[in-house]
Amino acid sequence: MKRNKLLKHLGENACVFNREGGNHTMFRNVINGKVAMIPRHPDIDEYTAAGICKQLGIPKPKIN
Repeated sequence: MKRNKLLKHLGENACVFNREGGNHTMFRNVINGKVAMIPRHPDIDEYTAAGICKQLGIPKPKIN
């Protein structure tokens, strides 16, 4: 899945940008306070995207 699509999904589920790291971007869920690191690759594996959503406590993105 494309990184931009994942970031849009995170934004739609109450997750906001927290900070930039060396190779990752940290997002935080404002509802439950959970955080996850998103790699800065143009394409993110579907399993990785599902794991990120699980860490943040949000539903998996729909894969088209």
